[in-house]
Amino acid sequence: MISFGPMVRVFVATQPIDFRKGVHGLVALVAEGLGGKPYSGDVYVFRSKRSDRLKLLVFDGSGMVLATKWLENGGFAWPPVREGTMPVTGAQQSWPRLFGQRPAGFKWIPAGLC
Repeated sequence: MISFGPMVRVFVATQPIDFRKGVHGLVALVAEGLGGKPYSGDVYVFRSKRSDRLKLLVFDGSGMVLATKWLENGGFAWPPVREGTMPVTGAQQSWPRLFGQRPAGFKWIPAGLC
């Protein structure tokens, strides 16, 4: 299970990324492209162009953690594409459930409707 403390901020990148990017590429994107602080402990969430995959990037105090989630069918509902990031509300920070159940604020779209 992945869990974050109550003081952790979660930022969702609103534009899709090249999903071939690894840790170093995403750290550079956060720092240079989004104006964030990748080593602050904040969580940065990225999506693929097809909206069926997510990457979460966070510094845990000893190193960067990159977690990936992809759906076999369907996709995630996503905010409109615009520049930058959007903060996620407390109710939407159900990240431990992201890898099991449907978290608040995110929903799966059945295959064929994405």
